[in-house]
Amino acid sequence: MVSVKDIAAECGVSVATVSKALNGYSDISEETRRMVKDKAAQMGYLPNMAAVTLKTNRTYNIGILYADAANSGLTHEYFARILQGIKSQAEAMGYGITFITNRIGGKKITYSEYCRNRQFDGVIIACVDFNEPQVVELVNCGIPIVTIDHVFNSTISIMSDNVKGIRDLMDYLYGMGHRRIAYIHGADSSVTRDRVTSFYQCIERLELDIPAEYILECRYRDTVKAAKCTRKLLDLKEPPTCIMYPDDFTAIGGISVIKSRNLTIPDDISVVGYDGTSYAQIHEPTITTLQQDTDRMGKEAASHLIELIERPKMTLKEKFVIEGSVLVGNSVKQLHE
Repeated sequence: MVSVKDIAAECGVSVATVSKALNGYSDISEETRRMVKDKAAQMGYLPNMAAVTLKTNRTYNIGILYADAANSGLTHEYFARILQGIKSQAEAMGYGITFITNRIGGKKITYSEYCRNRQFDGVIIACVDFNEPQVVELVNCGIPIVTIDHVFNSTISIMSDNVKGIRDLMDYLYGMGHRRIAYIHGADSSVTRDRVTSFYQCIERLELDIPAEYILECRYRDTVKAAKCTRKLLDLKEPPTCIMYPDDFTAIGGISVIKSRNLTIPDDISVVGYDGTSYAQIHEPTITTLQQDTDRMGKEAASHLIELIERPKMTLKEKFVIEGSVLVGNSVKQLHE
């Protein structure tokens, strides 16, 4: 392993000069600093992170807390794409990421205890029950926090624009001639509340007469419940012309029921998903959906957290809203109403 002493010998300078160059001291010339850094890079020098931690009081490591209700893990495409954005941005800014658990060596501990043990500089929280006591404890423990798809007053939050997302989908469906639109929404959360409120706003603005039985609840990614809700809608005396699902995964669960009744999509009934996952784009027919900008959400989460870590007195605890866009597939029929 290359040492500071090795670099000093190659550059013909003292060990102290190399140390100053690598650690940003101002009492050496810019020319010397550049020469030392270039030589260090050529030689493959890696700093001793234990020493860096002692010197800077940072580990350059970010904790990721993620535990979705369906236990999808990294098969949850929406989160996996956000995670990729977090990872790429954090690494570009010199930080690594580590998943948070509530166990160390077989011993059960709290999330905040795990973070203190691992000495994370900050934490990103996504896809969890934000009302869970351990999550609330972590948010209030004093470590820099960024939340995704949930707002705490004490944190920075990164939100997909769920209000505009539903509005854009509804406007698209209205433009395609649909007036009998059913909405199977997700379980209660800040995301769901925004989407449902936006749905009702659209009903009023577009002057639609949507019966109460058109609005049902289903947990995100719960294909079994989505299928049950779909059967209820199809059994109505006057079924909807289009069903909106809480995500693309549940939309596929609903489509299986529709096809089992020998109905075709979109000729007999139209279907809309949410998230813009690969499932929607490779399914037959391709599913019209709201594509969330997950890459940008992940990158924004990492960059704002690192700004909070490095400039705590200069960084506001704000909400950042990221717009998505309607991804048009072949699952919505043009009606002439």
